[in-house]
Amino acid sequence: MLADKPVPESVVFKHKEQIDRLRAEIARVVVGQEIMVTRLLVGALTGGHILLEGAPGLAKTTAIKSLAAALDAKFQRIQFTPDVLPADLIGTLIYLPSKGEFQTRKGPIFANFVLADEINRAPSKVQSALLEAMQERQVTIGETTWKLDAPFLVMATQNPIEQEGTYPLPEAQVDRFMLKVKIDYPSFEDEQEIFNRGMMNEGAAIKPVLAASDVLEMQKVVESVYLDNSVRDYILNVTRATRAPETYNLASLKRAIDFGASPRAALAVGKGAKALALIAGRGYVTPQDVKDIAHDALRHRISLSYEAEADELTTDVIIDKILDVVPVP
Repeated sequence: MLADKPVPESVVFKHKEQIDRLRAEIARVVVGQEIMVTRLLVGALTGGHILLEGAPGLAKTTAIKSLAAALDAKFQRIQFTPDVLPADLIGTLIYLPSKGEFQTRKGPIFANFVLADEINRAPSKVQSALLEAMQERQVTIGETTWKLDAPFLVMATQNPIEQEGTYPLPEAQVDRFMLKVKIDYPSFEDEQEIFNRGMMNEGAAIKPVLAASDVLEMQKVVESVYLDNSVRDYILNVTRATRAPETYNLASLKRAIDFGASPRAALAVGKGAKALALIAGRGYVTPQDVKDIAHDALRHRISLSYEAEADELTTDVIIDKILDVVPVP
């Protein structure tokens, strides 16, 4: 059920202050990369999995580790390589001869924050094992199904597909990521600061500023952020325009899109917009929140045609065209 009025200012202020402290603690280690840090916070506030894509050396892993440390939650890092097995991820059964029975050895997936580092370097069997955990918040070892503790988030890093030694992720798994965030190189000023810290071997240890229980509380507040019906319809129109662009005077895009975004994408936009509103200190969603999160929620859910690739069209360009045309409430 949608909230029928904005979250009280006192509640918004309390959590805005917590979010600001969290961001400030992460900034002690991660220089710049404001968009990446904000999207990681969106993931934590909504319980949505995040996929970060960018070249090596852009602080993707550092940012995720810093967020987990600042939240004082159980953190596990899994380095995905071509020889990783599903058991290395979820765990396995170990036979104990002395007892004549099997014992469950849980894998690193049993954590609050799981960093799947270079996720696209692992083969499909490992991706399938991860899919159950991402979608159902549970894993199956032998004949026993284990529920994962809340909060549970998979925050994955991915090198661009064109780099050697990578596998394209299954579409069903990609769709389970709430956001796909593209990481760009830092500004000149930020790179100066990174260089200075690196040359001086200056490193800061992240201190916990919030607990996992605080995250669960903030997730409930995000659910209560007010989303007006007009903004809801705006989200639906933007999403539907990826499936039927001709309906929105975008017939030229029809040949560029094989498959558009599903209703799950609209939910991702709505939840992400609510989180951005709380991060900004508001108890209600604005159309600008929708625009700000649309690319990250939609870019990996639009399948381009061969014609689009020949014309060098990208999903981001298509989303730009849709946002330019769909009426804003």
